[in-house]
Amino acid sequence: MIGIIDYGMGNLYSLSKALERLGYSYDFVSQPERLNDFSGLILPGVGAFGDAIANIRELGLEQAIHDYAASGRPILGICLGMQLLFGKSEEHGEHIGLGLLSGEAIRFAGDYKIPHMGWNQLQLTQKHWLLDGVQNGDYVYFVHSYHVRVGSADELLATSDYHQDVTAIVGRENVYGMQFHPEKSGETGMQLLRNFAVQCEGVLA
Repeated sequence: MIGIIDYGMGNLYSLSKALERLGYSYDFVSQPERLNDFSGLILPGVGAFGDAIANIRELGLEQAIHDYAASGRPILGICLGMQLLFGKSEEHGEHIGLGLLSGEAIRFAGDYKIPHMGWNQLQLTQKHWLLDGVQNGDYVYFVHSYHVRVGSADELLATSDYHQDVTAIVGRENVYGMQFHPEKSGETGMQLLRNFAVQCEGVLA
């Protein structure tokens, strides 16, 4: 059973439908004491970083997410949810994130269209089970105005190109993130979600 964390700012419908298509059970969770009921967690997110982290803290989820990560069970952040896993964001002022991964979210800066929106190719930077069945050049769907500058290259699993290298997939130990929307990224996105869900199988809730 995979828990989709509902803190009021996630794209829950399309993500839940994607898990249904893959044949995996899920439930929405917003109570910190219920996180331990799940063998894996997904932290989605759409909107502003500051509002999102405030909601997470107001619901008492921050420490519960940290405790869950410390248990070794898999966590996946998607889009804004990925950015929340990092130390901070400069979106509308500086905001402190969950700090499960090292780095910060910064705004795209340049004479080009912002947000970065549409289909872009992945460039894989290292071999990892999360990338099984995914190839260099596969397309995924992005919508974001801020991107992550990772603190450690070891956490970078894939990039994309939007006038610069853009952090696309990250991972360290049992904590992972995807800047794009896998649930809207066709078969490549479904493969990535499948890989994560398979990792959750056999993990004791």
